[in-house]
Amino acid sequence: MGGGSAVVRVLRDRTAGRCLAGVVVSGFGTSALWLTAGIWVKSLTGSNSLAALTVFAMWAPVLAGPALGALADRMDRKVLLVRGNLVTAFLLVPLVLVDSGRTVWLLFAVLVLHGASGVVLDAAESALVAGTVPASLLADFNGLRMTANEGMKLVAPLAGAGLYVRFGGPAVALLAAVTCALAALVFARLPVRRSPATADSPPAGSRRDELAAGLRRIRASAVLRPLVTAGAATMLLAGVNGAVTFAYVDEVLGRAPAYAGVLYAVQGAGSVAVGLLAGPLLRRLPERLFAAGGIAVFALGVGARTVSPDTVALAASAAIGFGLPCVLVAAMTAVQRETPDAVLGRTAATAGSLMTAPNAVALALGAGLVAVVDVRVLTAAAGVAGVLAAVVLAAGARRRRDATASPRV
Repeated sequence: MGGGSAVVRVLRDRTAGRCLAGVVVSGFGTSALWLTAGIWVKSLTGSNSLAALTVFAMWAPVLAGPALGALADRMDRKVLLVRGNLVTAFLLVPLVLVDSGRTVWLLFAVLVLHGASGVVLDAAESALVAGTVPASLLADFNGLRMTANEGMKLVAPLAGAGLYVRFGGPAVALLAAVTCALAALVFARLPVRRSPATADSPPAGSRRDELAAGLRRIRASAVLRPLVTAGAATMLLAGVNGAVTFAYVDEVLGRAPAYAGVLYAVQGAGSVAVGLLAGPLLRRLPERLFAAGGIAVFALGVGARTVSPDTVALAASAAIGFGLPCVLVAAMTAVQRETPDAVLGRTAATAGSLMTAPNAVALALGAGLVAVVDVRVLTAAAGVAGVLAAVVLAAGARRRRDATASPRV
C-alpha cells in the first residue's frame, strides 16, 4: 500500500478524519493565542521577563501529565474531548477583562488552565484513536496530526498578530474560545459509541500507584523505554537550540532579530513535510531506526549552525524541522500500539511529559548559557550529542534485531 493511499484511508476513516479536523480547528486558536499572549503581556507591563513567562505558563502543566492523563482513563474519551473543549472555551472568555498590568494575572491563570486542558485532551485523543483507528494507520494518523499542528503554527500566529494589532488581545482570546467551541462540535460528531474506560480498568490501588502506572508501563517495555528516552534527550537538545536562536541570528548570521521568523517558517515547513512521510517510512523502517535517522538529521542541522552562509542556515532549519518530529511520532505510535486501553491515557500523557519537559528546562538553561558561552560552541556540542543519541538508539535496534533473529539453543 502506497503512502498516498494510506493518507486517503486515514482521511476517509470517520473517526480519524474528524479527530484531525478537531486538532486543526482548536490548534488554530491555540497557536494564535500562544504568540499573542507574549505580545499582550509585553504591551501591558513593559516586562520582557513576564512576556517570556507566558510560554512557560502553557508548558508548565506538562509536568503534571501522569495525573492529568489519568482522567482519560476514567472518563469516556469522546465525552471528555467534547466537555474539555467547551470548558476551555468558557475559560478563555474572561480574558476580555485583561486591560492593564493589574489584570494580567488573569491571563497567566487562564494560560495555565489552558495548558492543563491541552494535556488532558491530547491524552484522551491519543487513547480514543488507538482504540478506533486500525493499527496499520496509526503512524499515518500521527504523522498527519504533526502536519496539522505544524501547519497551524505557520498560519495561526500571523493571523493572531494581525487580529491583535487591529482589535487587541481580547479579540484573539475570543477567537481561541470560538475555535475550542467548534472543536467540541466536531468531536461531538465522532462515530464512537460511549464506552467508559473504567470498565476495563485494573483493580484500584493507591493514588500513587495509579499515577505511576504509565511510568511503570514505559519502564517495563523494551519497545517504549528507548524511544521515550531518546525523545527526552532530543527535546533537551531542541530546547538548547531554541534558546540560542536569536544569538545565532545576531552573532553568527549577522542578521536582524526578525530573520528568526524566516528560520522558524522554514523549520515548520520541514515538520509539515515529515508529517506526510512518517507513515510510509514507518512501514518500511523499524521504529527505532526511523527515530534514530530523524535524530541524526536534526543533530546535523543543529551542528550546521556553527557556520554563517544563509543557504546553510535555511538548510539547517529545514533539517531541524524535518528530523525533530521523527522520534516523537515513533514514540507516540508505539505507545498507542503497545499499551492496554485501561492505562493508555496516563501512559500517553506520561510519555508526553517525559519527552517535552526537558525542552522547557533546556530553554531556561540555554538562555543562561548563551550569555557566557559562544553560540557556536553550544550548537556544536548539541549537534555532537544528538549524533551520539542517534547512534546509541540505532545500535540498540540492531542488537534487538540480532537477538530476535538468533535461534534459541
